[in-house]
Amino acid sequence: MALYSEKVMDHFRNPRNVGVIEDADGIGEVGNAKCGDIMKMYLKIENEIITDVKFETFGCGSAIASSSMATELIKGRPVSEAMQLTNKAVAEALDGLPDYKMHCSVLAEEAIQNALDDYYRKKEKEK
Repeated sequence: MALYSEKVMDHFRNPRNVGVIEDADGIGEVGNAKCGDIMKMYLKIENEIITDVKFETFGCGSAIASSSMATELIKGRPVSEAMQLTNKAVAEALDGLPDYKMHCSVLAEEAIQNALDDYYRKKEKEK
């Protein structure tokens, strides 16, 4: 069996939604000092729907693939659904990750959760 699935390789070689949203409604950043992966997620939200999502990831192929897949899983979805995204769902959508790379899917989940938290903090300040 190959170490990485075709989906992991595809999202690593051709990552979706790479970039920055300058006027993002929510920004989340996470890092893992042990492995050196850093992820930053940007969300654009209108009427509680994630209309756009971009990411910047410095890290291994699994980190890039996890970021890319996570953005695909939440783009166009209600915020309430994005809040339910788990690292397991990200890994499953990639047809699995090696056990020692599962932390990459955890980082993707945490980056999105942090971006959603940021969105709600900003929204609360507007009130």
